[in-house]
Amino acid sequence: MPKLAVLGAGAWGTALALQAGRAGQAVTLWARDPARVAAMAAARENARYLPGIALPDGVSATADLAAAVQGAELAILAVPVQHIRAFLAGLPAAAPPLVTVAKGVELGTLLLPLEIIAALRPGHATAVLSGPNFAREVAAGLPAAAVVASHDQALRGQVGDLLATPAFRLYGSDDPVGVQVGGAAKNVIAIAAGVVIGAGLGENARAALVTRGVAELSRLAVALGGRAETAAGLSGLGDLLLTATGPGSRNFSLGLALGQGRTLAEVLAERVGVTEGVATAPAITARARRCGVELPICQAVADLLAGHLTVPEAMGRLLSRPRRDE
Repeated sequence: MPKLAVLGAGAWGTALALQAGRAGQAVTLWARDPARVAAMAAARENARYLPGIALPDGVSATADLAAAVQGAELAILAVPVQHIRAFLAGLPAAAPPLVTVAKGVELGTLLLPLEIIAALRPGHATAVLSGPNFAREVAAGLPAAAVVASHDQALRGQVGDLLATPAFRLYGSDDPVGVQVGGAAKNVIAIAAGVVIGAGLGENARAALVTRGVAELSRLAVALGGRAETAAGLSGLGDLLLTATGPGSRNFSLGLALGQGRTLAEVLAERVGVTEGVATAPAITARARRCGVELPICQAVADLLAGHLTVPEAMGRLLSRPRRDE
């Protein structure tokens, strides 16, 4: 039976382990904390992130990273973007192909997830899995779709063989750059959408902002070597629609709280999981400036999070931009 390692036992990593188990795979789910591993093994659930959803018999948990990847045909890298570099330093050299599910841009280096892996593990087989997926819904077996992007067609097929089921439809793409940009930018734009609703600016404003957000992520994807049409796919428009409208979105809910007048520190102090858009906002705008691409919505979010703008000032800046053809 094929063996798959899921490296990272947050909500999404655990959901993908459940999905792989549902697809009939033997799965090893790695978590850094031995105490959490013991708790998951005893309760047969990840009570911290997905309470009430049982781990199937084919999913085992471990805190031993070398044991997790030993003999695995594929490893899903489910750690946040800002931790990928440190994580790879401890990953055995003989690790199987890596499929990252992180969405964001690394602070400092301004690298996308696959670029980080390429810098530290040149030549390693990689792919990215992205799309409009809330972890709890995938864990519960509700219908969903995602995209697997890699220049390696065989690897794309392998990911589909190990993870896909009738309720979890996987599409392939040979545009990993476009897919990664969509996954990163949508988190930042979703914060802006939450701010709009939290501030009482209405659904018209949110729809306009989301639409112009798609234009922003499309421009950046093309500038970095991706394709414009990827922005209209699952990892672009699809993921943005979910993240900018779904009440379960961490990024949207953070923006909603900011729009209602709460501080960033207050909101983050209450959270267990990572809200990727907070670190991605300054990183993606810096990457865009490096290649001469303008991202007014993402820049407004970055400035708002940094305390350089108030919500009214951010909205005023966006609304006062010169008129132009669409």
